[in-house]
This record gives sequence, structure tokens and C-alpha cells, in this order.
Amino acid sequence: MTGRFPSPPSRDRVRPDVAVVGAGPIGLSIAWRCAARGLRVVVHDPAPGSGASAVAAGMLSPVAEAYFGERQLTGLLLASAERWPGFAAELTEVTGVDIGYRTEGTLMVGLTGDDLAEARRLWAYQQGLGLPVTPLRPSELRDREPALAPRVRGGALAPTDHQVDPRLLVPALRAAAQRAGAALVPQPVRRLSDVEARVTVVAAGCGAAALTGLPVRPVKGQILRLRAPDGVAPGFRHVIRGYADGEPVYLVPRVDGEVVLGATVEERADTTVTAGAVQRLLRAGVDLLPELAEYNLVEAVAGLRPGTPDNAPILGPLPGRPDVLVATGHHRHGIVLAPVTADLIAGLVLDGISDPLLGAFPADRFLGGRTPGGSPDRSTEGDQWS
Repeated sequence: MTGRFPSPPSRDRVRPDVAVVGAGPIGLSIAWRCAARGLRVVVHDPAPGSGASAVAAGMLSPVAEAYFGERQLTGLLLASAERWPGFAAELTEVTGVDIGYRTEGTLMVGLTGDDLAEARRLWAYQQGLGLPVTPLRPSELRDREPALAPRVRGGALAPTDHQVDPRLLVPALRAAAQRAGAALVPQPVRRLSDVEARVTVVAAGCGAAALTGLPVRPVKGQILRLRAPDGVAPGFRHVIRGYADGEPVYLVPRVDGEVVLGATVEERADTTVTAGAVQRLLRAGVDLLPELAEYNLVEAVAGLRPGTPDNAPILGPLPGRPDVLVATGHHRHGIVLAPVTADLIAGLVLDGISDPLLGAFPADRFLGGRTPGGSPDRSTEGDQWS
């Protein structure tokens, strides 16, 4: 598909070439890519980085998050993860900011026999896709991470699943976009008609539903942040994802001593932290890594992921509005999908060419037999991981 948009106007015009609604990782990445290629860009957001990314753990996990029934999404995750090393290096070079990008890999574990059986079913599926998943015996797991509980029955290594710190990433993306010439407008957008630009990109997370009429719903996630005592680094290096007596959990170590422990997946739209969720997460985390019992609990917070009926993002033109592009509905994948989303949307803006990767994620896929805003399909496996 070519010729979707007119040629970019000259730089001396007041009207922006691109208006991005939303200053989370997706919106800022798009703004950076567009501005770096010479377009006049404005970003509308009254509180940049205050959405789902402020709560996210920052796992870049296309392998561990390859779930049954999501092959096309897995392909997009893999394509984006391949871009992350270059994306991270370029962002650090442009801004001088360390974004916490780490490449130790991810250990996937099962605490009990039942947990391990459930995990092995998923690993077999992932291996069937040709993904790098290496099963490990309990002794091999503890060779890599001695802090794991002796009760852990087995696991697997996903060496290409990495991590980044979203609370460092978003300020870096904002700085990169602004250095490339993008302007930030600290005001909300309540109607698309209020935006003046050649092309409008809606990257507003859960707020995209009200702006576009598309079925983007809030999916609540509660998460905890712990800190190792005495300011030392955590006693483990890998991201650890696992089941503990049927409770799915992940643990993400940071070099400054922080450990992110999460997360719930709730079909609710509030951001209240509940005692039950804190209890379940702590119990599962300590079951896998007993030393966490001695860590400081420094934060308990909840956020809202933007979900869609099929749990995949919406990328491309808004039906009936070729001047409006949508980049939302990334659910639990907003961090890992930032590089590929930015490249694909910037490509549409600049030359109107739709990359084949966009083919499975158009907005109009929800118009056949389902009206925008209709009841979501909550049956897709994999939602338990966040």
C-alpha cells in the first residue's frame, strides 16, 4: 500500500507533520523516529510516562511470552526483540542515559511437580516454534542461580529474553525525541478533531478507546518493588519467571538492588492495591527465592495495561480516517514492542508503505462480527503472565 499520505510539508509551516497522542514508550519512540527523519512532531500528554510504563517490569521476553494461539503476535515480538540491542545502543548514545538494558537471559521454573508439568507443556510448544528454550535440571538451575529454593523441581533457560528498566527508558526516549526536534504539549486530547496535524498517531494506551471507538480495555496489574538490604545487588542475575503452587510470578533484578515482583492480571479498571494480591505475590516470590523474605518492601502499585479482544496490538490506520494512525493495545508487551512499533508507524507516516508485519494487526479486524467497544474475548491463554 503506497501513497496513503501526501508528501511532508516544508519545515517552515506551523502545522505539524505528525501529532502523537500519548507520551509513553510507544508514543515517544514513534515521535523520536519521526523527528529524527526530519518531520515536525508534537507530542500531546499532560503527564508523560505516567501510564502503564510507570508500573511495568520491563521484560523483553518474546520466547517466554510465546503462548498458544498467538503465533502472529510471537512473530512481532521476535522482530522487535531483534531490534532492541541496536535501539538501546542508539538511545544511550543519543542521550548518554543508561536505560538498564541487561542480557543475562531468563530462567523459567516450576516449584512443584504440577507446576513443572504445566511449564513443560508451554516449553514444548515454544520449542516447536523453533525458539531457543533449553530445559535444565534442578542442579543446573542452581548452578546458574544458587539463591533458588531447593524445592524448585526444574526449569528452562531462554537466553535471548532480556530486560530494560522502563523508569529509565521513558525519560531517555523523551530526551531523544526532544533533541531530534519533537515538541511536548502538556495538555490532554479529548477529541481527535482538536488535533492539528497532517497525520495524527494515537498511542494513548487505554485512552485510545475514547478517542477512536476501538475495543481497548484496561487490564489491571498489581506489582511490588523490593530492595536488597544494605544497598547491595540482588542475590540473582537472571530474570526469573515461574509457577509456585499454581501462582504465576516473575522476578526482575536491577543492578541498584531493586527487585520487581509481579504481577496480577485482573479484568478491572481501578488502580487500588489489595492485601490479597500483595500476599499472593510475596508468597510465590519467596517460595522461589527464599532470600526475598529479608528484602525491604518499598512499593506496591497497580497500573492498567491496554488490552484488546485478541490480546494483540492495533497498528495502522483508523477505519474511515486515513489521516489517523493507531498504535495501541499492546497489553503486556508495550516495552518489548516499542522499537518495531516505532519503525512500522514511522514508515507509514513517511512513505505510506505498509510493512508486511502490520498485516495481522489492523484496526478493522474488530469490525467483522464485533463492533468496536464490544465484549472482549478473555479466553486466550497466556494472560497470566504480565
